[in-house]
Amino acid sequence: MNWLLQIFSVAFFNLRSIPERKGSAVAAMVGIAGVVAVLVGVLAIAEGFRRTMTHSSDPDVAVVLRSGADSEMTSGFTREETRVITDAPGVAHDAQGPLASAELFVIIDLPKRSTGTSANVPLRGVESRAMDVRGNIQITQGRKFEPGKNEVVVGAGAAREFAGLDLGREFRVGQNTWHVVGIFTAGGGVAESEIWSDAAVLQPAYHRNDTFQSVYVRLTSAGAFPEFKDSLTTNPQLTVKVSRLTEFYSEHSQVVIEFISKIGTFIAAMMALGALFGALNTMYSAVAARTREIATLRALGFSSGPVIMSVLLESFVLALLGGIIGAAGAYLAFDGFTTSTMNFQTFSQVTFAFAVTPPLLVRAIVWASVLGFLGGLFPAIRAARLPIATGLRET
Repeated sequence: MNWLLQIFSVAFFNLRSIPERKGSAVAAMVGIAGVVAVLVGVLAIAEGFRRTMTHSSDPDVAVVLRSGADSEMTSGFTREETRVITDAPGVAHDAQGPLASAELFVIIDLPKRSTGTSANVPLRGVESRAMDVRGNIQITQGRKFEPGKNEVVVGAGAAREFAGLDLGREFRVGQNTWHVVGIFTAGGGVAESEIWSDAAVLQPAYHRNDTFQSVYVRLTSAGAFPEFKDSLTTNPQLTVKVSRLTEFYSEHSQVVIEFISKIGTFIAAMMALGALFGALNTMYSAVAARTREIATLRALGFSSGPVIMSVLLESFVLALLGGIIGAAGAYLAFDGFTTSTMNFQTFSQVTFAFAVTPPLLVRAIVWASVLGFLGGLFPAIRAARLPIATGLRET
C-alpha cells in the first residue's frame, strides 16, 4: 500500500508540472497524433476496400468461371455451357425460370471527375435475371435498361467518380453510344463500381459472338452449394471453377488489402520511429529538469520503483492524449471519404469509402500507448539510477 501511495504521489506531482513544459509535451503529443492519424488513414483505405468487395455478398449466390481462370476476364463459356450450369441441381427457380445470369465483363476508359485522367471502368453485360440473382440491387434513379437497346444502368459509385455517367447522359465507347437510363445501388458492394448493360447488346459490340465469361446463380439455400458445385465439377461437359460470391470477392480483394496494409504499416512505423525519439527527448528533458526533486524524494525514502512508474505514467498519458487526438482527427477526416482504386485482379477501378472502424481506432491507440511506454522507459530508468548525492548537487 505504501508503494502504491508513493507512485500516486510522485505521478501526481509529475502530471501537475506538465504545463510548465508544455512546449516539449505538445511536441511529443503532436508527433504521436501524426503517427496515429497516418496509420488510421491508410488502414481505413484497406478496410473500406475490403468492405466494398465483401459487403452485401449473399452466401446464397454462387459464381462459375472456367477452370484455371483467375478472373472473369480470362474465363469463357458457350451458350450451351451456360445452359448446363443454370440447369444444375441447387439453382433456385421462380415462375420465370432459373435465377441465373450469364454475363460478360469488359473494361472501358472513362475520365475521372476529380482529375480528368482516364481510368478503367468495368462494363458488365448481364441477362434479365441479374438483379434478381444478386438480390440487393435497387434502382434509385431512372429505370432499368430495355433489352436489345444501347442502354445502361450505372452503379452509384461509378456515377459519383467518373464523368459522363449522370442520369440522362450519353457516352461513346468504340463504335457504340450508350444511354444512361438508371442509377442503382448494391448495398455498398462492388457492383456499385460497375456499369450494366444487356449482354445480348454487348456481345456484338465487342465481337463476342454468343459467348459469356461467367455465370451467376442464386441457390435454393447456402447449404445447396456443395451439391451445386459437385454436379458441375464432375460433369464431363464442363471444366469449371465454382465459388460462393463471398469467397470470390474476398479472394479478389486480398492482394490490394495486403499491399495497402503493408505500405500503411511501413509508413506509420517510419513515422513512429521519429515520434519515439521525440517522446524520448521530452521525457529525458522532463527528468533532467526535475533531477533535484527526484533526488530529494529518494532521500526522503521514496524507492526507485515509484520513480520509474511515475515517469512511465507521464509518458503514457502524453502518448494516450496524442493517440486520442490523432484517432479523432483521422475519424473526422477520413471516415466515409469516397475514392476509387485499381483492383489488380481485373485491372479496373473499384469505388469505395474509407472505413474507420472501432477496432482500427483501438489498434492505433495501442500503437500510441506502446510508443509512450518506450519513450518513457529509458528516461525513467535513468532517473531511478541517478545517485542521490549527484542529484542533490544539480542546479
